[in-house]
Amino acid sequence: MPKNKTHSGAKKRFKVTGSGKLMREQANRRHLFEGKPSSRTRRLASDEPVADGNLRAAKRLLGR
Repeated sequence: MPKNKTHSGAKKRFKVTGSGKLMREQANRRHLFEGKPSSRTRRLASDEPVADGNLRAAKRLLGR
């Protein structure tokens, strides 16, 4: 039986931590910074764990 391929879009969007958690980047951190407070852009800079409702689908795309 052939190997399953990892979803190319998913592997660019998710990182797996050492403990096995899936992390994702937050939205609204690409452009139009003049209208956003610095506190908001700093808060959006940190990665966040994938929500429980999306975890199963994300893991499946990564082949885990």
